[in-house]
Amino acid sequence: MKLSKLVLLLLAISLFSCANKENKTQDTAMSGDIIDKTPFEFGVWVSANAKKPNEDYTKEFKKYKNAGIDEVLINTGTDPELLKRLVPIATKEGLKVHAWIMAMNRPGDSVALQHPEWYAVSREGKSCYDTRPYVDYYQWLCPTREASRNHVLSLVEGLAKVDGIESVHLDYIRFSDIFLPIGLLPKYNLVQDTEMAEFDFCYCDECINAFKKIHHKDPRESKNPAIDMEWKNFRLNAVKAVVDDAYKIVHKYNKNLTAAVFPYPEMADHMVRQRWDKWDIDEVYPMIYHGFYNEEVDWIGYATKQGVKDLEGKKTKINTGIYIPDFTSEEELKEAIVLAKENGAKGITFFDGPALSEANLKTIKETKASLK
Repeated sequence: MKLSKLVLLLLAISLFSCANKENKTQDTAMSGDIIDKTPFEFGVWVSANAKKPNEDYTKEFKKYKNAGIDEVLINTGTDPELLKRLVPIATKEGLKVHAWIMAMNRPGDSVALQHPEWYAVSREGKSCYDTRPYVDYYQWLCPTREASRNHVLSLVEGLAKVDGIESVHLDYIRFSDIFLPIGLLPKYNLVQDTEMAEFDFCYCDECINAFKKIHHKDPRESKNPAIDMEWKNFRLNAVKAVVDDAYKIVHKYNKNLTAAVFPYPEMADHMVRQRWDKWDIDEVYPMIYHGFYNEEVDWIGYATKQGVKDLEGKKTKINTGIYIPDFTSEEELKEAIVLAKENGAKGITFFDGPALSEANLKTIKETKASLK
């Protein structure tokens, strides 16, 4: 009798153990399913025009949604009223909206133009207020000077207050290009083998004095400021400080902070003093425009993977940005989408919406369906 009870007890323990293992296996499988089913999102950058009627925006947004697009990043010229007008139109069509802002580069900013001292100064001693590097719309503000950075942050806050947006999306959140993408150099008849003084920013009094206070030296007196790591890091941190403050502001309004950035952190660091893997930010949209760098389509996968690896252990997610005119066929466009997903991006974003042809939209829709 006692033996019989012992057998029954052992059998019950065994059954309980097996049930537990089965439940754990099911839980693990369910958890895996959730991860696998995380949607791969599609987005477009678009610029808004206040004169464009609502009916035209409805038609445009519907076109994107029908092609499988999930979100629109809208440049309203930092106009919160225009953004308020467009958000309900886009959301009605099932699109998420991000408020896209040109941050440190503020072309035509009527407030900033009243303050010449706000503008970044090159190593040559020339200000972006009246001497613009590369193109006339390069009107860069200094990220170190309190008044200029607070102006940018006030614009960020104005957009963050708008109901219904997903994020404030920072663009040009960096210094001006110390190096242009290699594919663009012929356009400007330039050879950039070194850090050229006319493209090296910012050497305004505010930056120099703040740096001297910390490091007790003047980078203007350096024979080769390109190898002064403290000076380089000072500028990386100046941009980071603006981003980190913007993060606090937008989260105060229960919005996210996102940004368009250069292809991967080391490259961004080298080209534009931008180290985005160290920022407080929710998502980044690296502009992996392969044609700008004379690269082939597979470079999109490489650059995406590099950014994902640099963000390991961080909450920041990546959406791969691609430039539609760079593609010579629908097969290449499909390859780019697949490469972004396979290399760890949470989504892909196209520059820009109006550049998408009917064939492109068809490819996007079909590729999205094939990823499920």
